[in-house]
Amino acid sequence: MVTAQKGLATSTLSSVANRVLVDYKDALQDYKVTSMPVLEMFAERFTTETGGDVDISFSKPSMKLEALEEGATPAYQHTDLRNERISVKEWGIAVGVTRRMLEDSRFSEMELALNEARRAVERHVTEHAIKALFGIGDATYGTGISDTSISATNTEAEVTTFANNPHGGFFGELDTNGSGGLDTDADVRLSEYGIYTKDDLANLGVGSTGSHYMVCTDGDTDAVGDLALGDITQAMELIGAKGLNADTIMISPMHYKTLLNLADFTVPFSGAAGTAGIVQKGGVDYVNDVSASGVVGQLYGLNVVMNSYIPKNRFGVFDMSIKPMAYVERRGLTVEEANPGFGITGSYMSMRYGLKVIRPEAGVIVIGD
Repeated sequence: MVTAQKGLATSTLSSVANRVLVDYKDALQDYKVTSMPVLEMFAERFTTETGGDVDISFSKPSMKLEALEEGATPAYQHTDLRNERISVKEWGIAVGVTRRMLEDSRFSEMELALNEARRAVERHVTEHAIKALFGIGDATYGTGISDTSISATNTEAEVTTFANNPHGGFFGELDTNGSGGLDTDADVRLSEYGIYTKDDLANLGVGSTGSHYMVCTDGDTDAVGDLALGDITQAMELIGAKGLNADTIMISPMHYKTLLNLADFTVPFSGAAGTAGIVQKGGVDYVNDVSASGVVGQLYGLNVVMNSYIPKNRFGVFDMSIKPMAYVERRGLTVEEANPGFGITGSYMSMRYGLKVIRPEAGVIVIGD
């Protein structure tokens, strides 16, 4: 760590800050935003050569193997593509360190400031991704429908209209994908992986055909009943109707204590009781071994992931092997020198990306009051 000493000349202070900046820029060459746990968990990465509204294409599950007689040639198949339009924006932060801070601090203020700026980037991307995934209204990110949270009663058109909801949603039956009519296929947003058709879904008792938003059984996700077996298995059934297998439930921290009271919830643990990180279940102390991805245990065979940006009035069930969200990157995180003014050394940190739910068949959002 570089230490700035009192009495150093301005040029020396500047060179100290610049050296830290150069070292930090070199370190960022190996840093990838897509390595963040929240994106690794549920987002597929795409790259683009343009900004603004970007059209992406990706494969639908369309190819099948066939039995062959000796010497026979299989029929040729082509990739069935689905298209989505994603809004790519630039996000950034400016960091400034004054001459006095460099003179008086025992630490490298520039290095500390840059580290905090990088953590701010990680918080920003995590919050943006969670709010886009759960349809939570936020004017900063433009998530939800016209900055209002998506509910179980929103119509297909409301959820998929790009102008009002550029982040997509867990809904898909109409001839739209929010991209201005790139597709005319009536099943453009929901792919059929299994044996069920969209007409069969109406018989599952899960609400409107094509909707992957459910109202909680007791209508109140603040209560113990919000994580009842019926709600979770119904969500699993809706995902299973598409031939997928739910493997993850995402909850808010408000639900964690409730989980500890459920007999079917298992806590990952390591070490011995009497140390930090103790949780109690059934009168027994465990050392909670929370992974970087936020996995806090298992419930009904599903990994339980806790995230502080999920509101207490909803949770989600997903098949994370089929990434429900797209992360479109125009430019990864970069840092460059800035010149804010006399007596200040600064830098800019910025990135260009977009997020959108592109596979609504892979998740269900359960909503309370």
